[in-house]
Amino acid sequence: MKTYNEIAGHRIQRVEAISDGVFAIALTLLVLDIKVPVTESIHSENELMAEFFSLAPKLLTYFLSFLTLGIFWTGQSSQFQFIEKSDRSFNWINLFFLLFVSVIPFTTAFLSEHITYKFAIGLYWLNIFLLGIMLYINWTYAEKHNFISVPPEEESDVSKAIKRRIIYASSLYTIAALLCFINTYLSIAVFIAVQLNSAIAILSKSNRQI
Repeated sequence: MKTYNEIAGHRIQRVEAISDGVFAIALTLLVLDIKVPVTESIHSENELMAEFFSLAPKLLTYFLSFLTLGIFWTGQSSQFQFIEKSDRSFNWINLFFLLFVSVIPFTTAFLSEHITYKFAIGLYWLNIFLLGIMLYINWTYAEKHNFISVPPEEESDVSKAIKRRIIYASSLYTIAALLCFINTYLSIAVFIAVQLNSAIAILSKSNRQI
C-alpha cells in the first residue's frame, strides 16, 4: 500500500498556478499603499505638488518592490522550465517561498513609513534573503530527487547558473543592506541598482553567466 506522502502533490501545474496567482496579488497590493492626496486639503498648485512629492518614499519603495517581485517571479519561472515532477515536500517548499512573497507588500509599506530607519532596511533585506534561500532550496530539492529534465550535457551548466545567480544576488543585496549604516537612501539606491542589473542582465554579454 502507498502512503499519503507517496501519492500527494504530484501535479506540478498546480504549484505553478498558485505561484502566478500569489505573485499577481502581491504585485497589485504594492500600489494600494500609495494613497492619492485628499482634495479638501489642497487649495493651490503648489500644495498639490508638495503633496505629490511627499509620496516620494512610497513611490521609491513601490518601484523597489515591483522589481523585487519581478526578479523572483522570473527566477522561479526559470527553474520551472526544467522541473517536470513534484511531490508533497516540494509543494511545501514552494508554499513557504510564496509565504515570503506575500509578505513583500507589508515589508514594503513598513519601509516606506520608516525609510530613514536601519531596522526597516534590515527587515526588508531579511524578506529578500529568505526568498533567495527558499528559491535555492527549491532547486536543490528538485535536483536531488530527480525532478529536473535537462539534457545530460547541459545539466551541470544549468544547475551552476541557477545557483550562482541566487548566491550572487543575495551577496549584493547584503552589501546594499549594510550600506544603511552610512545612509538608508544610499542603501535603497544600491538595492535598486542591483535589481536593475538583474532585470536587464540579458542585454549584456558579460552578465549572462550571473
